[in-house]
Amino acid sequence: MKTKLLILLVLLFSFSIPSSAQEKSKKELKAERESQKQKEIEVMINSKNFVFDAQRVIPQGGRLLNLDYNTYFLKFNETRTICDLPFFGRGFSVPYGSGDGGIKFEGTPEDIKIVKKNKSYNIKAVVKGNNDIYNLFFTIFSNGNASLLVNSNNRSPVSYDGEIKKQDTEKVKE
Repeated sequence: MKTKLLILLVLLFSFSIPSSAQEKSKKELKAERESQKQKEIEVMINSKNFVFDAQRVIPQGGRLLNLDYNTYFLKFNETRTICDLPFFGRGFSVPYGSGDGGIKFEGTPEDIKIVKKNKSYNIKAVVKGNNDIYNLFFTIFSNGNASLLVNSNNRSPVSYDGEIKKQDTEKVKE
């Protein structure tokens, strides 16, 4: 009886040790992936070259709206920034016949300031479009999630939530 109990205990311990080793390796893999992602985000921010994909919009005084088709973006580059984001809010002085009412501009960012916090980055930039001046305030987290606040002279402020990713270098050259 004692030998059966001893054999049972030995088998039980032998099966439990490999499973704890697997859990450890899963944790190590997860930590390695997070570390790799943080390095990629840091490289994109330091090069000032990334794409912000908007997934949600929060107008001033409004409720959160989900954006459906992942077609809204801001391509940030220190030489040329292109923006195509929806706008929900109050326009103060919008030119007549300005189109769909979204925030669309192309320009060179000025006064770019990057501040690294504990696990995030704050980026401020000013872009002059054809009819307006846009103040951009990014908060980018180490996992790639980001928020963007856009202030302009002619419209009420609006915030966007989304993520950043690497820019296609072929499309930037066009």
